[in-house]
Amino acid sequence: MKALVAGATGETGRRIVQELVKRQIPVKALVRDLDLGKQILPPEAELVVGDVLNSDSLTKAIADCTVLLCATGARPSLNPSGPYQVDYEGTKNLVNVAKTQGIEQFVLVSSLCVSQFFHPLNLFWLVLFWKKQAETYLQNSGLNYTIVRPGGLKNQDNSEPILMSSEDTLFEGSIPRQKVAQVCVDSLFNSEAHKQILEIVTKSEAVKG
Repeated sequence: MKALVAGATGETGRRIVQELVKRQIPVKALVRDLDLGKQILPPEAELVVGDVLNSDSLTKAIADCTVLLCATGARPSLNPSGPYQVDYEGTKNLVNVAKTQGIEQFVLVSSLCVSQFFHPLNLFWLVLFWKKQAETYLQNSGLNYTIVRPGGLKNQDNSEPILMSSEDTLFEGSIPRQKVAQVCVDSLFNSEAHKQILEIVTKSEAVKG
């Protein structure tokens, strides 16, 4: 197994890279800025320069990989086309290249509530809407996939257990990015996660009881 991580310098992507390295899985990190990648990613990761909006760069990056984990996402900005370009067109490009390169599994980090068009987050240039369109494109691609929909993302890890549920059943809650990374990497080894949408948050034992 060799993994390509798209969005590797993002807060979630870098944790996915770290998790893969920790488990001694060879990993290529797709970065737009090589210097930034060198600063924040583990030295064991192979850095490859590319952009999800440039399919040619993706073909070179993905060449010797067997699995792909996508943690890209449009950063909040005043550019109304950001979510359309990054969350939809960028993911589409990754899916198309993954198909031509025989990728065995495509793990996509999406978001809770993508099916709710009138969710407040869609005020940010329809970000959830475009994530949902990317999910649908991946589902219809013929690739083996796992779609991970986390709740609100936290940089600080915690000891709360993960609550995992099926499509469109969780609508609130949060989860540390570290745990999202663990679920993404776990899905590479769990056939029950194939062709599934996993919704995840953390819940304290007190809440559970």
